[in-house]
Amino acid sequence: MFRTLREDIRTIFDKDPAARSVPEVLFCYPGLHAIWFHRVASFFWRHRLKFLGRLISNISRSLTGIEIHPGAKIGRRFFIDHGMGVLIGETAEIGDDVLMYTGTVLGGTSLNKEKRHPTIGNDVVIGTGATVLGAITIGDRAKIGAGSVVVKPVPPDATVVGIPGRIVEDHHEPVLNLEHGQLPDPVAEAIRLVLREQDKLEQRLKKLEDLGGLVAPEDELLAIKQHVVKEFSQGEGI
Repeated sequence: MFRTLREDIRTIFDKDPAARSVPEVLFCYPGLHAIWFHRVASFFWRHRLKFLGRLISNISRSLTGIEIHPGAKIGRRFFIDHGMGVLIGETAEIGDDVLMYTGTVLGGTSLNKEKRHPTIGNDVVIGTGATVLGAITIGDRAKIGAGSVVVKPVPPDATVVGIPGRIVEDHHEPVLNLEHGQLPDPVAEAIRLVLREQDKLEQRLKKLEDLGGLVAPEDELLAIKQHVVKEFSQGEGI
């Protein structure tokens, strides 16, 4: 038991650069408290003392702001950073070395008494405010971007962003777990593509107008277009 407790504390030092001392971790990390409460609640749940398990889970939610159903299965070295608003449903399964941030949800999509919550693989990172719904599987080492809503299975090593969540191809260097701002944005990429194509069409149209001696009317949307280009270019050429 003490080996497991030491591992829990070591995990926080490994995954949170703000952790400075053991007393700070013991008294100031609700994610750690929620995990410890969950282990007790899960013990009673598995031994058919379900009311007691739910009661302990409810006390944990009141004290930590984190709701973990006692029926959920959680692996080793699981870390909830900050934690307020995190919700993990009854049939959720979480592998080893998973990192979850504030406001993340592992929710269900069925009223049937069956497997209805996600299964999370090993080394998965779920960003702030992300929601994973249904009896789907998130593969090992996948990353879920902040604010994403995932309703379909995610293969290993994939990066998912957006609403609904889309798997994106990332041509950048691997990003750190904390650097969610460096994840690719499929919506922005689509807008960049449209703007590039529009710019090409406008250039071709201008050539035709010049050849025909036509005087093109003033582009009333030019200022708006320049603003949109600036917003979505993010330093890239369009």
